[in-house]
Amino acid sequence: MEGANNHDASRRSFLKATGAATVAATSMGSLAGCLSNNSDGDGSGDGTLRYGRSAHSGTLDPQNTTSGEVAKVTNQIYDGLLNFAPGEATLQKSLATDWSMDGESVTLTLRENAKFDDGTDFTADDFVATYRRFVDEDYEYYFENASVYAGITLGSWIDSIEADGDYGLNITLTQPYAPFFRNLAMFCVAVLSKDDIESGFDFNKDANGTGPFQLDNLDDAAKVVHLTPNDNYWGDAPKVDELQFQTIGENAQRAQSLTQDELEIIDTLNPSSIDIVEGSDAADVVTETGINIGYMSFNMSRVEAFRDRRVRRAISLAVDTQSIVEEVYSGIADQASQPCPPALFGHDDGIDPYAHDPDEAQSLLEDAGYGDGLSFELTTFQNSRGYNPDPSGTAQTIRTNLSDIGVEVEIDDRPFDDYLTYTSEGKHDASLAGWYTDNADPDNFYYALLHPQVESPDGQDWVDWGTEGFNTSNRSAWANQDFMDLVEEGQQTSEESERQSLYHEAAQIAHDEAPWMYIDYAQEIRGVSTRVSGYTVSAIGGPHLHLVSVE
Repeated sequence: MEGANNHDASRRSFLKATGAATVAATSMGSLAGCLSNNSDGDGSGDGTLRYGRSAHSGTLDPQNTTSGEVAKVTNQIYDGLLNFAPGEATLQKSLATDWSMDGESVTLTLRENAKFDDGTDFTADDFVATYRRFVDEDYEYYFENASVYAGITLGSWIDSIEADGDYGLNITLTQPYAPFFRNLAMFCVAVLSKDDIESGFDFNKDANGTGPFQLDNLDDAAKVVHLTPNDNYWGDAPKVDELQFQTIGENAQRAQSLTQDELEIIDTLNPSSIDIVEGSDAADVVTETGINIGYMSFNMSRVEAFRDRRVRRAISLAVDTQSIVEEVYSGIADQASQPCPPALFGHDDGIDPYAHDPDEAQSLLEDAGYGDGLSFELTTFQNSRGYNPDPSGTAQTIRTNLSDIGVEVEIDDRPFDDYLTYTSEGKHDASLAGWYTDNADPDNFYYALLHPQVESPDGQDWVDWGTEGFNTSNRSAWANQDFMDLVEEGQQTSEESERQSLYHEAAQIAHDEAPWMYIDYAQEIRGVSTRVSGYTVSAIGGPHLHLVSVE
């Protein structure tokens, strides 16, 4: 995931083949004293949990964004039908307590004791309305500005949906679709209240969910989100009286705030901020395997030179990505070679990253007719992201390396929300980008990021950005038909070993055709106060902050 808008408000009254395959089903690591959903605590909160991050949430509407920063907050307020277990990629019960799929028929049994924080009962009608708001253009309350997730998660796969009484759902799919239940656990499929949807409720500025916390105040001026426990929550109550998301853009300042007991948890650490935390007795660095990728996209819709794969491969060979991960990122990431990260079965270990070879890069440019060089603008974000802890250093390295082969790069760095809007509109030549998995399925990388979700034009492997229905998460506007066919077949195949084979073929095409310059797979790194217990680092879903206690 990685999108949003700023607002202000106050509260109203699978993994690598089964065995080692569960980055997940086993554990992605937790701090000593981790509490489960079945904690025998009395449910009373105590104190304030302050979570420090690098960027603010631009909206509270899960259907209006692809931003991981938004998801961190909305995952505390809203529930999906399913959820990912803390620190795992296994599905667990949430608002659905039972689920099954038979071909294209899906049935779900829903929880009967869940309420929204305003006290109204959750029923099947709420999910039907949530679905219709997201994807149904015939619905009076259809959200026209819904994110690209609308089609990726539900719209492309559901033929019909109906409530079976108050606590049952019957769904007919358009085709067999292997990742469907995983999609139901994604943050953008959080269940909204039908009453709110149909009454003009402002989901950007306010929130009303069935999750463990409720919104107290959204302070855009201070870039702080205040949450308090939801007294109507169906599960174990939060362990704290208040949860604050605080935005501190500077990594060092965020780390210093943690070590000075001004924050309890921080994310998006870079090497220097890791050193600050490790040098303190007040906090620890917690690191776990990530399921993400950092890359540079080539916008083929905008830049003619990028439509020649020789140019894309030349740039991939000219940039020393090994130096980036080892020196700029200080070894907290590994070189990337393909779209899908190593933790998932769709990754092919036999594909190596591009070597640093300026001579071969120069030769390819000459063959492509750009021996005298070319120029482009590289759009990036100003704040660190987990998959790119040093965007400025990354961009500078790219510019320096490419100057050696006569390619001139102008760096365009933007605040994160502005960057997301700018690149989603296709205004970039190239952009530094990245993705955290939404559902721990290879489809979430191959289809969500590199399938245009429109027909591939005859005789070309790119589409115009303005094509109706184009998937704007495909920041390269790439449309390789062989790749698309493999990804579509993978969606309709239930056997994991068969899916793996298809995705390995797709990975090879994506590597060879180079619609991205692959940079890194990063570790998940958090700074956590020694006063905290019950916190589990999750590469997917979460953070599960209702389980956290603060001394």
